[in-house]
Amino acid sequence: MDSLGALQQLVPELAELLERRYNLLKVIRNQGPIGRRFLAAQLGGSERVIRGELDVLREQGLLHITSLGVQLTPEGEKVFLELRDVVRDAYGLEQLESKLAAALGVKKMIIVPGDCDRDPASKRELARAAADFLCSVVQDGNILAVSGGTTLAAVAEAVRLHGLRRRVTVVPVRGGLGEDIKIQSNSIAVALAEGLGGTYRLLHAPEDVRPCNLEQILSEPSIRSVIALGRRADILLHGVGTAEEMARRRGFDDSSIMDLIAAGAVGEAFGCYFDAQGSIIRNTASVGLRLEDLERIPLVIAVGGGKSKAWAVMAVLSRGYCDVCITDEGVARRLMSLKEIE
Repeated sequence: MDSLGALQQLVPELAELLERRYNLLKVIRNQGPIGRRFLAAQLGGSERVIRGELDVLREQGLLHITSLGVQLTPEGEKVFLELRDVVRDAYGLEQLESKLAAALGVKKMIIVPGDCDRDPASKRELARAAADFLCSVVQDGNILAVSGGTTLAAVAEAVRLHGLRRRVTVVPVRGGLGEDIKIQSNSIAVALAEGLGGTYRLLHAPEDVRPCNLEQILSEPSIRSVIALGRRADILLHGVGTAEEMARRRGFDDSSIMDLIAAGAVGEAFGCYFDAQGSIIRNTASVGLRLEDLERIPLVIAVGGGKSKAWAVMAVLSRGYCDVCITDEGVARRLMSLKEIE
């Protein structure tokens, strides 16, 4: 038995206290400065209880409280990072990563505590974990291909915090979906390039087009050159979406979405809708990288969190094109159940 396990056996309430204070620091770290009332609402506790916890942590020099709200001190940031490793150990996340990597056929799983569906702070931790990994592997001269979505927008924001400078070229892997411009692949390519100190290329085309127009669009030299550059990428960073979520973002009507779900579609990537086994249910005519292009990219990183995305993550990973999957505990625990792993 390790020292943490012995402590938990001696002081059973330790695990609950550890989790509560870890979650408190996590929310403050990701959303600070934050007011007590909003903090209590985020954590589902009373203001009185939260105030007591804050007083303890402030006395330890971990928090700074002003009229703007609560935020971590430099010592608080240091303690949080150390505590994160303790929490990972307490939750058995390292063992979980090894088991899932073997079961899903990926080289590496990175799992952050929490569930993005229930806790916005977990989504920021997921983005930070993805940014940390990306910054650890990207090298001068690399071509970095990126998709769109809210998760990758958060990753791009987290990359800026590293202050890393790399001579990279960032390229979008898909055209626009007609959605919020901040989460389009082009915008994320720009944000990542600026965060890494590199350059970018843009794909000035809609993603979804009529099949009869696809060949004409792909014949445009500027579009063709960007797609060709993406196919030569050293690293691909892409999000994972559920079939329903991505169908709605593409403007499918309710009837088409119901047909897609009835056919067994649970996840989407690169214009393809998959069932739980990774079989393609529907393939859309889209501008950008195609699924088969992933075979030629040395490092493919998939990022997605929230228990509701477990089926989608499993579907995308089942294709065998992913090297590293970065997700949260909500997805991981659900995948353990779906794959019947003990």
